[in-house]
This record gives sequence, structure tokens and C-alpha cells, in this order.
Amino acid sequence: MLRKAHLPRPGRIFFMLTVWLAAAALVQAAILPKAKPADVGLSAERLGRLSRVMQEYVDQGKTAGMVTLVARNGRVALLQAYGKFDLGRAQAMPPDAIFRIASQTKAVTSVAVLMLQEEGRLLLDDPVSKYIPEFASSRVAVQAPGQDVRGYTTVPFKRAITIRGLLTHTAGISYGDGPAKEEYLAAGIYGWFLADKPMPIGEVIRKLAALPFDAQPGEKFVYGYSTDILGHVVERVSGMSLADFFEKRITGPLGMADTHFFLPESKLNRFTSVYGVDEKGEIRLVEDARDSPFVKGPRACTSGGAGLLSTAEDFARFLIMLLQGGELGGVRLLSPKSVELMTADHAGNLYGSQGYGLGFWVTDRLGRNGQPGTAGAFGWGGAYHTIYWVDPREKLVAVLMTQLLPAGSSDLHGKFRALAYQAIVDSFEGR
Repeated sequence: MLRKAHLPRPGRIFFMLTVWLAAAALVQAAILPKAKPADVGLSAERLGRLSRVMQEYVDQGKTAGMVTLVARNGRVALLQAYGKFDLGRAQAMPPDAIFRIASQTKAVTSVAVLMLQEEGRLLLDDPVSKYIPEFASSRVAVQAPGQDVRGYTTVPFKRAITIRGLLTHTAGISYGDGPAKEEYLAAGIYGWFLADKPMPIGEVIRKLAALPFDAQPGEKFVYGYSTDILGHVVERVSGMSLADFFEKRITGPLGMADTHFFLPESKLNRFTSVYGVDEKGEIRLVEDARDSPFVKGPRACTSGGAGLLSTAEDFARFLIMLLQGGELGGVRLLSPKSVELMTADHAGNLYGSQGYGLGFWVTDRLGRNGQPGTAGAFGWGGAYHTIYWVDPREKLVAVLMTQLLPAGSSDLHGKFRALAYQAIVDSFEGR
């Protein structure tokens, strides 16, 4: 490679211009292209319906604020902020507000696992004990008929927990609400929130492996720490911390500059506070952004299941990468065949009203759950009432970010989904 100092003056000028253009291209790549709704088969008037209804949720005090994004064919037709990011301060919600995305993190960790399979470093049928030996001796809690929640015995696995079992939440591992709940509480491992833990995720996972699990691998869909375990698998296989793997291999290359496990102090003015719905149906402050563990915590435990912070546009970049078969802006993270595998139904009847893939719900048959959509769509959400989905046939990406925990009986997700789909006036289905 030629060094700048070894070039003649015209060469140095050309070199500097090339560097500047390359840097400008990277900055430009970090901004998703915009489109007029009509140019991507959407109705501006019908998107206006979506915006009006979202604003009504804020005006009626059902949430403090939110950001919605609708993109089609890789171009953003709607990016709009509503309300405030903190009711105690005058600042309106900015479109680039930073939200706790909780279980939306699972999709990023799942992609990391598939990337490692593509590199020949693991297989989905590998037992997790191959990478975390403590799981070789894990056991399952069995509650006898008529026993209360504390009355159980433990039995060995009938078969090993595999990487695929963790990706599909069929490994039998909960967030601690099973028969052995008291043991989880005593161990300090209970519930999905890990950002306040003063220890690395690997230490948490090794302690978890010693606790009784809720079901035999492969027999039930049990939502819990499975993706946190996968995050540590990524660390063990890659030799990198999960934070470094995400930054160097996923969020950095995709231009997701506002996606972090813990908030940089310089971005506090865009970090949202958390509200919750009380017993009267009114919202109240649950967590002031300035006092959040994501700001003032130990910054030690990176949860692959629920730990990331992000913006609507950052997360849309990740989703558009999946929509486009694993590639965005010349950066390829996955083969289209890996994306196809991730978004196929792997859980069958174990999940319920729709399919479940490797990190997402999957619409296996339109009409099965009564919601608008298309067969092949996939998505998920987060504990703070965020939601997203990707519809490959309609080339649609939709993201809603808010911070509402608990959300009570909110029907915000259903309204957002219905209003996003009704905005399509030129369907790609059947073409």
C-alpha cells in the first residue's frame, strides 16, 4: 500500500481527495435513503392515518412519546416522532431518540450465531456444552402432580441442549418462573434485565447452568435466557466480547452508530425515560433516563437477549439488511440462504398461533393469527413495548419505538400493524 508521504504533491492531493470521498461515502451510507410514499407503492394519505392515530396515543396520555418508521424496498417513506422523550422536560421526542430495545437484541445475537456458522466455527446442531461445559451436567425440574411450586425433583436431560434449541427457545430455559423459582431468586438470576449486574455475562451464564431448567429440551417453547446463553457462545467461539463482536462485525459495518449496550454520556440528551401504565390506566414515570443503569450502572454485563439500546433508523438498517438477503450498502453479513433458514418455521406447533424461526416469530400462514400481513413475514418486539417486523414479499420494514413498561392493555401494536399495512396501495404479492 502506498503511503501518503511517498507520493508526489499531485498524488498527495489525489490521495487526500480519495480519502475524503471514501469518508463521505461512509457517512452517506449511515443515512437510509428516503422516498416519497407514492414512489414505493404507499399512500401518503393513508400514512397520514397512521401518524394521526399514533399522535392520539400521545395526546390521550397513553404513552409519553414514540418514533415510527415505515420503509419499503429499502427506502424510508415515514420516519416520525411524537410527544416527548421525558414528560418532565420540554424537549420534543427527536426522530433519532435512543430507546432500550430489550428483546429486539435477540435478533442481533441470532445473526451473530449464523455468521459464525457461515465461517465454519460452529453448527446449529452442536450441543451448547461444547462451548460452555457447565451445561453438560444441567438438570430439569419436574413437579409432581399435586405438589406446590416448591415441590419438585430434578432429572437429567433426555437429550442435549443444542444451539438451534436456544435459537428457537425450545431448550426449556425460562427467566426463572418455573418450579425452581426460589433457587433462581436466591442465585440472583431472575428476570430478563441484566444491565445492573456487576459481572460479565459469562459468569451469569455459568451460574445459570447450575440451576434446574423448566422443561426437557425440544418438548416446549419456553421463553427465557436462551439468547443470553447464545451471546456467551459467541464470545467463546469468536474470542471477542459480545460488545466488541457486535461493534466490529455487525453494528459498525452497518452504520448503526447509535446502537450500544451502555449509553455514551454524550448521547444522554437523546436517551428516553421509561413510563408505565398504573392500575388507574394512567402513565407514570418508571425510570428517569439520567438515573438508568444503562447510564450509571456497572457497565459489565452485556445481555445478548435484552441488552441493547438503539434508534428506529439504526434498527431499520439491521432489518433492511435481512430484507435484502443479508446485505446492506455493499456490506454482507449473511448469505441469503442463512436468512432463509432463520425466517423459516422451526418450532411447529410448539409456539402457538404462528411459526417461530431462529430469533423471530414467523407468519407461516396468513389468517392463522388473524393479523394483517403476508406469509413469510417475521418480527419480534421488546419489553418496553417496542415492536418491529419485516415482510419480504411486500418489501416492507416497520419499526415502532416507545418506552412503556408495564404497557397494561395497550392495543398500540395492533393498531400500528393494521395502519402500516393499510398504507400499501400497490402490493407486490403475486407478482
